[in-house]
Amino acid sequence: MFRILFHAPEIPGNTGNAIRLAAITGAELHLVEPLGFDFSDAKLRRAGLDYHDLAVVTVHKNIEDAWRELQPERVYAFTSDGTASYADIAYCPGDVLMFGQESVGLPETLKSDPHVTATVRLPMLPSLRSLNLANAASIAVYEAWRQQGFSGAQI
Repeated sequence: MFRILFHAPEIPGNTGNAIRLAAITGAELHLVEPLGFDFSDAKLRRAGLDYHDLAVVTVHKNIEDAWRELQPERVYAFTSDGTASYADIAYCPGDVLMFGQESVGLPETLKSDPHVTATVRLPMLPSLRSLNLANAASIAVYEAWRQQGFSGAQI
């Protein structure tokens, strides 16, 4: 299935929601340190409900370790200044959908990382800054999964 990568997430509730998202869609969740919380955080546990044991979650010390383990063929970096619309990408199983910190997004070094296939944006009104991290990941994962006919799902 698809792989969600959060680079240095800060808000435990967002990661908890992403754990739940990964569990119900069959995606993997990869977190790159530093994390703005620990896994005992009550907000993380509450947001993930009882899905923590049902999700594949991997924590990486740094982005190089993540690339080494993931060995991605295609990485889509989601950012408010992305050049491609999320709806124009033809997603394939195994793709990495990468998102940055809630406060500042992806650093420029990651947007231009050689592993990145394209920078991708979600449509927003021009006067607004960004979408919630867990919501953005949900939109991307569901579009990618939709393109695969919701493979493995009860529809």
